[in-house]
Amino acid sequence: MKIKAPRGTYDILPEEAVKWQWMEQIIQETARRFGYREIRTPIFEHTELFQRGIGESTDIVTKEMYTFADKSKRSLTLRPEGTAPCTRALIEHSQYNGTLPVKWYYIGPMFRYDRPQTGRYRQFHQFGVEAFGSRSPYLDAEVIFLLVEILQRMGLAEYELHLNSVGCPVCREHYRQKLIEHIAPVKEKLCKDCQVRYLQNPLRVLDCKEASCHQAIVNFPTLMDSLCDDCSSHYSMVQKTLQANGIDYIHDDNLVRGLDYYTNTAFEIHIPGIGAQSAVGGGGRYDGLVESCGGPSLPGIGFALGLERLLLAVDKLGCVPELRQPLDVFITVMQDDLEPQAISLLLKLRQQGLSADKDYSGKSGRAQMKLADKLGARYVILLGEDEIKGNFVTVRDMQSKEQFKIEEGLVPFLRARLDNR
Repeated sequence: MKIKAPRGTYDILPEEAVKWQWMEQIIQETARRFGYREIRTPIFEHTELFQRGIGESTDIVTKEMYTFADKSKRSLTLRPEGTAPCTRALIEHSQYNGTLPVKWYYIGPMFRYDRPQTGRYRQFHQFGVEAFGSRSPYLDAEVIFLLVEILQRMGLAEYELHLNSVGCPVCREHYRQKLIEHIAPVKEKLCKDCQVRYLQNPLRVLDCKEASCHQAIVNFPTLMDSLCDDCSSHYSMVQKTLQANGIDYIHDDNLVRGLDYYTNTAFEIHIPGIGAQSAVGGGGRYDGLVESCGGPSLPGIGFALGLERLLLAVDKLGCVPELRQPLDVFITVMQDDLEPQAISLLLKLRQQGLSADKDYSGKSGRAQMKLADKLGARYVILLGEDEIKGNFVTVRDMQSKEQFKIEEGLVPFLRARLDNR
């Protein structure tokens, strides 16, 4: 019986990996342009971090985390998201004592025990940014600009930006009571999860994936009607800044995000045309998270992009460019006793910055040429008895079929022709 990858995981084979490299290069270059620096956190953390950071009533904590006890009986969890680990690192290393805001980005695998479906896996990858230390609504706008810039650079111009404000703890508590009063008479129509959690956190009902819950709470009171003056002013400034810079958005009263730490601005990006699960990422402000994780009272904002969903979108909408990675040079060895010279030449070419390869399976000269063509080699270097005796190499242009006798200056010759091409 074959051993297969666990359910909800998959292999990224070389032909797909080049798409990932293309996508990651765009993402990381864009983040650096905006002044964000990379952070790499552990794959697993103490379970308490996610319980305190994400929220005890969230689906992630109650249903989806991969949690285990190590040999010392400590409860550890494979990271299901990236914000809480970044917050822990900020506090542990006192990064808030330097220049503010602290602007970080991360990229890597996350883990959630969820039902696998198209573009959604149990091991999945996220890119995210976190900015700690400023309550400015202009910073909210900046992280949205960054997200939009990534989409546009990847060719995804037809996106939908959904925007809302979830207020601060004070005005949200007022809204929470209004929402509970609205839900209580129809609680029997809710799904089992929402029947249990609506008293603890009724905003989770707005975020529920069950259509019956949305039907049951139709005409629910909106958060916008409960925002305090400060929260209303903050949201208004974010909207005005987006409008002033040509960023269209849709105000969405249902948008509360799936994590308890959000405050004020919340947003999601949807790509129409990739199916019902059109959201590829989102984020928002989380001004109380650092303090709840044991740090100082320090505001923050960020977002995360699901890279599988993003790649699905660019694939489905035909935005991926031609990503073939041809070899610069392939060395064809005409007789076995010339292998040592071929190996030395191969090493020299690579050390000079050229991509180069050769056959290692004893193919005939003709079969080696076919392999060079299959690998997309731009030039083939032929090494035979005449070349060794005459102290030269024969270079064949695989496109024009021209051949050149090169006695010295092989690397400059190849580099000049490759640059011109």
